[in-house]
Amino acid sequence: MPDETDWRILAALQDDARLTNADLAEKVFLSPSPCLRRVRDLEQAGLIRRYVTLLDPLKLGLTVSVFIQVSLEKQMRGALDTFENSVLAREEVMECYLMTGDADYLLRVVVSDMQSLERFIVDYLAKIPGVSNIRSSFALKQVKYKTALPLPAKAPRNTRLRSR
Repeated sequence: MPDETDWRILAALQDDARLTNADLAEKVFLSPSPCLRRVRDLEQAGLIRRYVTLLDPLKLGLTVSVFIQVSLEKQMRGALDTFENSVLAREEVMECYLMTGDADYLLRVVVSDMQSLERFIVDYLAKIPGVSNIRSSFALKQVKYKTALPLPAKAPRNTRLRSR
């Protein structure tokens, strides 16, 4: 389990994964060598899965964000696997969750326009074997979007400890 220093490292990297090791070390009150060792340990433990760059979808022309609920005819392992493997292959599917409730899956899809969405639903999604119902809800406005996970309160964000 991470200690307080590890939590500070994780919080700092969630805020800015491009921090150099020297800058990260300074931010979390370590010297560079132990900081690098801790980051590598966090990576090895799987707490840090990967580093990514977040792009602005609107500036890239991806203006349509839609949530799609999909129901399957049967919730058997084979049908679930077929559906999941099919959506894993599609770049426009940003997220996919197996759900409880009315629908079996919830997808978040981002495309450039309505024609692209239509092609995705009609030419691809509806043709996946076992799909019985598709319902879409369009996002009118993104009110909140974040990628940083909530960390324990022991992980102070952007604060400096005072020297004693």
